[in-house]
Amino acid sequence: MTTDADTLRELIDSGALIGGLGQSMGIEITEASTERVVGRMPVEGNRQPFGLLHGGASCVLAESLGSIGSTIHAQRFGRIAVGIEINATHHRSATEGHVTGVATPVHLGRTLATWDITITDDNGKKVCTSRLTCMLRDAPQ
Repeated sequence: MTTDADTLRELIDSGALIGGLGQSMGIEITEASTERVVGRMPVEGNRQPFGLLHGGASCVLAESLGSIGSTIHAQRFGRIAVGIEINATHHRSATEGHVTGVATPVHLGRTLATWDITITDDNGKKVCTSRLTCMLRDAPQ
């Protein structure tokens, strides 16, 4: 995987960086680099039975964003990134519109990459904070 601007844009536009789960949840990536990954997701279709954004949906958004940043970093070493730990604190609910996640790196090493992800609602209010750690490993043969 290369990360020149055109190739990265093609991967974002094709949904290849998100995978089937993220696509079915409506996640869209708007920015991706080793310094910052930004994406958004609709609340509609991702609610729990009480009409609130499902906490698991926030975790999927967070892991997607951190994994994309980790993958961009890992490819510099000819490796892939796999999530090994995620935690999340849900601060408030969202009931409509979209939520936006911004992932920034805490640590980018040769074997581990750790990201902080902040998810906000359309009014800029913090919905969730999360931390993801990915292991960088050789691609399966």
